[in-house]
Amino acid sequence: MKYVLLLMGNHDGPRCGEDEAPGVEDFVAYDRELQEAGVLAGGFALTDPEDATTVMLDGRGSEPIITAGPYAESREFVGGTFILDVADLDEALRWAAKCPGALDGRVEVRALLDL
Repeated sequence: MKYVLLLMGNHDGPRCGEDEAPGVEDFVAYDRELQEAGVLAGGFALTDPEDATTVMLDGRGSEPIITAGPYAESREFVGGTFILDVADLDEALRWAAKCPGALDGRVEVRALLDL
């Protein structure tokens, strides 16, 4: 079954101390561990939310409304994802608990729908 780990950051900074916050090398090592275990099915890092462009429609057939920046007014943002192909939710949660993103933000685990 496939699960996505949504790495949630916070504009207010890391939950842990700055000296404990994970760096790029921590995510590279985690990525390597997922690959070696054969459970990594994809994933990506995202640019800062301020770099986003939002598209909305008022209704069917309407012209798109394009806005610079994120739509949601929130302190939290999605910083990236890992997509895992694992046996079940319990295994996905074990991998999420090892993710460096859980140190300074949080990791949301969601099953992917097979449409």
